[in-house]
Amino acid sequence: MNISAAIIDQRLAAIIDTIKQQAHEELGIHEPGRLKSLAFVYLCVKTVLDLGDDQTFDCLTEGGGDFGVDAMHISEDYDGEFTVSLFQAKYKNNLEGTSNFPQDGIEGLINAIQYLFNPAARLEHLNPRLLAKVEEARSLIRDGYIPQVRALACNNGLRWNPSAQEAIDRTQFGDQVTWDYVNHDSLVKILQSSKRVQETLRLKGKAIVEDMNFSRVLVGRISVTEIAGLIDRQGDRLLERNIRRYLGLQGNRVNENIRNTLTSGERDRFYFYNNGITLICDSFSYNALQESDYQVRVENLQIINGGQTCMTIFKTLQNPDLFAATAQAYVLLRLYQLPRNPDQDHDGYDIVQKITYATNSQNPVDLKDLRANDPRQLRLEMDIQQLGFNYRRKRSDGSTRSTDITSGVAAEAILAVWRQKPHQAKFFSREHFGKLYDSIFTDQLNGSQAIVAVQLYRLAENRRKRPEPNDPDFVRYGSCFMAMQMGRRLLADLAMNLEAISHQNFQQIQQAIEQKGEHYLSASIEDIAQALQHLYGQQRLSLQQLAATFRRGDLIQTLQEIEQP
Repeated sequence: MNISAAIIDQRLAAIIDTIKQQAHEELGIHEPGRLKSLAFVYLCVKTVLDLGDDQTFDCLTEGGGDFGVDAMHISEDYDGEFTVSLFQAKYKNNLEGTSNFPQDGIEGLINAIQYLFNPAARLEHLNPRLLAKVEEARSLIRDGYIPQVRALACNNGLRWNPSAQEAIDRTQFGDQVTWDYVNHDSLVKILQSSKRVQETLRLKGKAIVEDMNFSRVLVGRISVTEIAGLIDRQGDRLLERNIRRYLGLQGNRVNENIRNTLTSGERDRFYFYNNGITLICDSFSYNALQESDYQVRVENLQIINGGQTCMTIFKTLQNPDLFAATAQAYVLLRLYQLPRNPDQDHDGYDIVQKITYATNSQNPVDLKDLRANDPRQLRLEMDIQQLGFNYRRKRSDGSTRSTDITSGVAAEAILAVWRQKPHQAKFFSREHFGKLYDSIFTDQLNGSQAIVAVQLYRLAENRRKRPEPNDPDFVRYGSCFMAMQMGRRLLADLAMNLEAISHQNFQQIQQAIEQKGEHYLSASIEDIAQALQHLYGQQRLSLQQLAATFRRGDLIQTLQEIEQP
């Protein structure tokens, strides 16, 4: 029995308990064998993409009419491009880990890519969950966005065989499609990323070491081959405090430029073209009696800025010829030795958070973790807790209960319901804790308002995930718009404005949602149908047109003109 395969198998049992009810209600899956396969897909998506529980389940498309795609995730667009991750998983109860990923599985993914991303190709017999996602991607393509496709073959065995690789090579998809392999070993490696890293950094040339305010700083240069070796040995353990997941080579211009420099005649100038990497540790030591070429021993090493650079170096230098050729390519290194229990400043941030935020905030990144100790988040947590709910401002591996509210869900709900920006709520999540943070989490926002927004949002999301037989097609795309209209109808029904919602009338509002929530939802669906008719007349809209309409927010002004009863 393979140890890593056994670890994953044991983990699947807990996942099954978590998702079995939702799997039955949304996917019609309840047989033990299919549930286990679904749990493996869920684990792969959640671990590889680092998504929350709800986001992960929303990616699942497994079932009849899935076109060989077990899960699909569409990223937000960056510079006219967007990334689509397609997962196909093959799980075996035999835990020896000796079976290759099947060739027909690879051929299935190839077939899916050839058809799903061609807006002119007619698709029939796709299940509704997959069809909604495909048409969303196609609407982006029709609007001029370029898809970068990531095909992930997942199993608890070995990589695909040479025949399957030949099938991949024959596709001539080029750089627009990348192929990744995920198995029990790679999953365990990621899941164990919290282990402390002890390493030796071999620097080149002179370095500067200075004590500053109870911390120590080392600035020097390190060979890219050393970086590649470091990532090879430690992998994602080094990136635990880094706030970005690896964005890949294709479709990411910064990473492509890094690769191009390393593979060109300008590789010796890499030091001057790159911004460098920033690392933190509990302590570092070196032989101060020598003048240069230090070997620096570090304890609890983490990369907090430059993870993209390091991973791209590692990916690029997997070519043995390039590894030897880049021996004289260097990158700037900043190493900070910080106190193990740093004091928080007057804003509630510790120095690690400050450094990580400062060195990453100029890039479009997910800042939820960095905002976790913002005073507004702390205040919201206390206010929500007093109302009988639990506000999860930090990410957690634990399952979410009905009384739990994550900061990500709160941001999306508040932006849709109270700020009346449903298109930004749905399609600009990367900015919820960046540019949009101050407009979402205002100083006036209280726990009652946040909870009410989330409850309305959840009603709309549940309808999106489990539409009724006679629901119009737009229900699968318009949950944030539905939630916005529900908020407007709730306030009109109670004859109050947003500022009036507080702990003093919280129970009254809860009673109204419990008694009339479904009515608000049905009326909001009617509102949207009326607004769509106003915009497009009686013409029947395709799923691609609907996806584009809700992404652009064309309906907002029309909906605002609808009188509330």
